[in-house]
Amino acid sequence: PYSGSSSLFREIQDEELKKFCSRISKLLQAEDLGPDTLDSLQRLFLIISATKYNRRLEKTCVELLQATLGLATCPEQLQVLCAAILREMSPSDSLSLVWDHTQNSRQLNLVASVLLAQGDRNEEVSAVGQGVLRALESRQPEGPSLRYLLPIMAKVVVLSPGTLQEDQATLLSKRLVDWLRYASLQQGLPHSSSFFSTPRARQPGPITEMDGAVATDFFTVLSTGHRFTEDQWLNVQAFSMLRAWLLHSGPEGLGTLDTDDRSEQEGSTLSVISATSSSAGRLLPPRERLREVAFEYCQRLIEQSNRRALRKGDSDLQKACLVEAVLVLDVLCRQDPSFLYRSLSCLKALHGRVRGDPASVRVLLPLARFFLSHGEAAAVDSEAVYQHLFTRIPLEQFHSPMLAFEFVQFCRDNLHLFGGHLGTLRLSFPNLFKFLAWNSPPLTSEFVALLPALVDAGTALEMLHALLDLPCLTAVLDLQLRSSPAPSERPLWDTSLRAPSCLEAFRDPKFQGLFQYLLRPKVSGATERLVPLYQLLQPMAGCARCATCPGVLLSGDPGELAIWGPPFPWASQPRGRPEPAPHGPGSLCSVLSSQFLALCTLKPSLVVELARDLLEFLGSVNGLRSRASLVTSVVWAVGEYLSVAYDRRCTVEQINKFFEALEALLFEVTQCRPSAALPRCPPKVVTALMTTLTKLASRSQDLIPRASLLLSKMRTLTQSPATGSMHREEGAEAICTRATELLTLLKMPSVAQFVLTPSTEVCSPRYHRDVNTALPLALRTVSRLVEREAGLLPG
Repeated sequence: PYSGSSSLFREIQDEELKKFCSRISKLLQAEDLGPDTLDSLQRLFLIISATKYNRRLEKTCVELLQATLGLATCPEQLQVLCAAILREMSPSDSLSLVWDHTQNSRQLNLVASVLLAQGDRNEEVSAVGQGVLRALESRQPEGPSLRYLLPIMAKVVVLSPGTLQEDQATLLSKRLVDWLRYASLQQGLPHSSSFFSTPRARQPGPITEMDGAVATDFFTVLSTGHRFTEDQWLNVQAFSMLRAWLLHSGPEGLGTLDTDDRSEQEGSTLSVISATSSSAGRLLPPRERLREVAFEYCQRLIEQSNRRALRKGDSDLQKACLVEAVLVLDVLCRQDPSFLYRSLSCLKALHGRVRGDPASVRVLLPLARFFLSHGEAAAVDSEAVYQHLFTRIPLEQFHSPMLAFEFVQFCRDNLHLFGGHLGTLRLSFPNLFKFLAWNSPPLTSEFVALLPALVDAGTALEMLHALLDLPCLTAVLDLQLRSSPAPSERPLWDTSLRAPSCLEAFRDPKFQGLFQYLLRPKVSGATERLVPLYQLLQPMAGCARCATCPGVLLSGDPGELAIWGPPFPWASQPRGRPEPAPHGPGSLCSVLSSQFLALCTLKPSLVVELARDLLEFLGSVNGLRSRASLVTSVVWAVGEYLSVAYDRRCTVEQINKFFEALEALLFEVTQCRPSAALPRCPPKVVTALMTTLTKLASRSQDLIPRASLLLSKMRTLTQSPATGSMHREEGAEAICTRATELLTLLKMPSVAQFVLTPSTEVCSPRYHRDVNTALPLALRTVSRLVEREAGLLPG
């Protein structure tokens, strides 16, 4: 079953996997590990990695995979596959790999990757870290190559910062200084040369810059050449782990700085002058020397990024290195403020250079993070930086998935730093939603986490409508790209969908106001009625992006949705927004109904605070069938929380007004005959209305006669032949049963109030556990009262 590729696209059962592992075990025991072994290991890795749950492999197979990984004569490709399979199994108790310094560095790298994937179950991380440190301490040429071990050290620092002792951290800082600052400026020798090659031909050439010029300063990751030496590779890897190591070894890492406490001098003129003295650079302690070298390295990267790269790949590398360099400078300035004054001039110049370059837009995020952290101390106009960041970038670069993710992550990670700039972020939410509209669903979870910080009472209503209009915004962004005067070589839109009428409407000046409202960069303070726009965009409903857009983003944690209370009544009003599946589990009304109940449970006083809006909402029967779930939720919330027990502001007058509104609504939905214009009312709505009316009557006993009369009519109505056309048999029976039960309860007002409006003590867990006051006992007592209708009689 494993000879064909079709077997990879179906679920592999445990019995099949067991047979496959047996076959692999035989292949791994053979002397010649040929192409069949390679193909089988590739298939096994695909099976293991493509399964959501953990797969258990045969013990013999696991042992052979570990043995193959440690075999010195095994081809590297097979060892890489063995390590990948073992990592997918991790964490696992069946693994018995150990760190062996006799292995070559490539094997140590693979073994370490498996051990680190174990998650430090048996202190594997510490063992790996100590093994790498021993290799660092031995400068013997025949020792393991650090080129393959340094990335492991970088991961150890992140996973287990306490692994390194003080002297070991000092040693690593010294080695990083050597690799970053003193790598060779000559290219490496060819791997092999022919017998007839001359010594002159084998001479290595000099390292060059991105623009082809010969390098005159020290080697960095942006230096170019045909071949690199060992120390040059270590230079690149040292820079890749530099930021993590600085965070680990700084004041908040392994202790304090190497010098005495300089808290009184930080930021002073004396500290700036002393820090800028280059003659004392080599006399600094190892960690401070590393910071100084890191600063020089980042400065050189910024200078190199200004050179014009000869290849596109080099240009992309320049931008990636700029991002990392700014992040490293941010760490340096937070650890030692003296670096701040030395960094400002070049970073201001860098910001001025990249802000007008669309290709360098990702560099603006770490720059903004830097100014957010240090803008006040450096007297930088951070407001201008953020205005550009939140206004221009989402508007022009919403179609970049990588930038969209990094932008939202930037907002989430730096909320604690925004301070006075948080208002700028909140007012720019229409622009941020462009990222969400174009890049959902992958970005949906990130926005769900960010939304609570974006919303406030002043913008909640507009934001709610913006969330509901996300599919429309997606369609408009698609049209904007299609009508762009300079389209990209690779279209960013769905080329299979053609909507010429939508494009014509997008260019029509008559509709420009509506389109521009959806594309607005900031809060407008008002909500437009976009019914004409919804009709124009109907042909775009087949667009894949519009179909996957999260129009139900509001289904989040109720604890984070308290601010959404006021907008709900307005959001529930029909605005002409297309609603293809009004009864589906993910429909707009379903989401609003469930979240409205969650809001009221979280804050019961909302019912009293929104009394006027809820009465207005309940005053219309139009579209009741398409909004049945929402109407039921609102009616239930009124009956549950319109009580003095939940809000002292609740008055008898309010209870009477809601009773009259619900009485009129119940009369309309039960008296009107179904038609094409007015479909049949669901029985669930009718029973909810009757129950809520009974609850309100139990709280205002003057309403009991009206409620009893209404319930009697409902019971009679469901038994009449004409009701058959309005409700099915089971629906009519449910309505009749509920009316009878409620009518019996109202005959004893005190019992009705106890059952329909229980006190807080009754709802407490103790009331359900205590044998003498348990709720089942109370219910049995009430049942006997209801059945006998004449008090407590012996059974």
